[in-house]
Amino acid sequence: MTNDMTELTAVAPEAVRGQGLYEWVRALVSSVLAVVLVFAFAVRLIGVDGQSMLPTLQDGDRLAVTVGLLAGTYKAGDIVVLRKQSFLQEPIVKRIIAVGGQTVDIDFDEGSVSVDGKVLNEPYIRELTFRCDGTEFPLTVPEGSVFVMGDNRNHSNDSRDVRLGTVDEGYIIGRAALILYPGRDSETGQRDFSRIGLIR
Repeated sequence: MTNDMTELTAVAPEAVRGQGLYEWVRALVSSVLAVVLVFAFAVRLIGVDGQSMLPTLQDGDRLAVTVGLLAGTYKAGDIVVLRKQSFLQEPIVKRIIAVGGQTVDIDFDEGSVSVDGKVLNEPYIRELTFRCDGTEFPLTVPEGSVFVMGDNRNHSNDSRDVRLGTVDEGYIIGRAALILYPGRDSETGQRDFSRIGLIR
């Protein structure tokens, strides 16, 4: 009986090490699988190309974009990534100004944007809205569609452009949620890492 106990004591540490390694590998595989599933069905990584969303987003910003059910219902103020290949092949990033059933009007003399008769308070824009690209206003957004604009109003191709117009929600890839890595500032050429985090 003593010999049996001695043998068990000698084998036990190796068994414990083997069990620990197995648990570690299983946890690693589970974590990798979870990340893959999240990025396949809930979040995508998208880069900002251009300056149409200044000052909110910089050229080169890397964004986490929520998709599918995680994106929820789109509303005015959301920054979204969309792709309408008849307009541009690449995805574009814009802000929703109005949703289905709302009426947008733009006073290009005053530079103001109104939704349902109320002038919007837009602290996020770089400049007032003086550029018109052929869309006639006032315009009522069809149900299931959105009206989008860039924050850099006079340097943005958006729903004011008749080639894009109002956008069916089916063209929306998802909602921009986080800046994961900052692009270079358009004026200083530096990266401001304090911008990493939730998009406001």
